[in-house]
Amino acid sequence: MKFAVIVFPGSNCDVDMYHAIKDELGEEVEYVWHDTDSLDGYDGILLPGGFSYGDYLRTGAIARFSKVMKEVIKAAEAGKPVLGVCNGFQILLEAGLLPGAMKRNESLSFICKPVELKVANNETMFSNAYEADQTITIPVAHGEGNYYCDEETLANLKANNQIVFTYEKNPNGSLEDIAGIMNERGNVLGMMPHPERAVDVLLGSADGLKIFQSIVKTWREAHVVKA
Repeated sequence: MKFAVIVFPGSNCDVDMYHAIKDELGEEVEYVWHDTDSLDGYDGILLPGGFSYGDYLRTGAIARFSKVMKEVIKAAEAGKPVLGVCNGFQILLEAGLLPGAMKRNESLSFICKPVELKVANNETMFSNAYEADQTITIPVAHGEGNYYCDEETLANLKANNQIVFTYEKNPNGSLEDIAGIMNERGNVLGMMPHPERAVDVLLGSADGLKIFQSIVKTWREAHVVKA
């Protein structure tokens, strides 16, 4: 499986994401610059964390208009897995690939620490390597991770099982303790915690690796050539 790590001006978790895929997962991966006009050669799209375009206006608000985002939307519409982490999640929200919005943390402070998550839905292409309701440890690092949506959107998220990860102890005020959601089709996931920083016990946790393993497992099952 071949992954693209999208690099925006201000991305700072792109190297972590590349390492997670190449060295820990053992899959093919390339950096792809924000002005790229085609993602046709990639099977999975990864939007890393950071401060794209300095987080001016709003987090992800400018990156959403990068040339590559037309291709990210195209890939999502084609059913390819798209994962946005932290700033990547914020960009997916701004691009309309996921519902809702991000507010500043309730504390109005930047948060950087390991947190415990609950796997709220393990029947997705991003979480099928986990057990139902499993508790995992993955770090967060954000100033605007306070997820919000209106009542109708929240009801839809619940009805369609689109809430994939929730916080055990909410660090940022996020509505309903939401840490990660997917689109209704199930191939676009946005999450604030950083799974790419939890892919080896030397980093403090390897719990994040199963997100990437889930993607590869699902992709291989869909593309296996039967004799």
